[in-house]
Amino acid sequence: MANIGIFYGSTTGMCEDVARRMAEKLGGANVWNASELDAATVAACDVLLLGSSTWGAGELQDDWYGACNTLHNLNLTGKKVALFSVGDSVGYGDTFCGALRALYDAVKDTGATLMGQVSTDGYTYDDSEAVIDGQFVGLALDETNEADKTDARIDAWLASMEL
Repeated sequence: MANIGIFYGSTTGMCEDVARRMAEKLGGANVWNASELDAATVAACDVLLLGSSTWGAGELQDDWYGACNTLHNLNLTGKKVALFSVGDSVGYGDTFCGALRALYDAVKDTGATLMGQVSTDGYTYDDSEAVIDGQFVGLALDETNEADKTDARIDAWLASMEL
């Protein structure tokens, strides 16, 4: 079984809760705050699931800024990377889960195999930088307005990837 590391950035606890639920569904993946991300921890993982809550105008949660710089400077060849974000599709419908794009930009040129893109079908929002070619670059979740869809979305997302 692959060594899966889940890194999250969470201010209110929603993204942390999602990360821990994913770990449980995966049978006990390792979970860390993004502020704990370093080269050695990343090197020990075969698969990285990177998640952030989205703030303001589609911005990353604060713990991710240093971690994104670290990731951007690593060679992740041979590693699988998937992204997830928690946003608010009603209150911030014009920047829904924009943090996904910042995570994507941090890892897209590192040699990692990116996976876990999600169709925008079934989502209601106005705009998102996290949509490329009609798909979110990772799993977009809305714990504020669509919490009832979260578990099914997580299950479908995890099942869609070869972890």
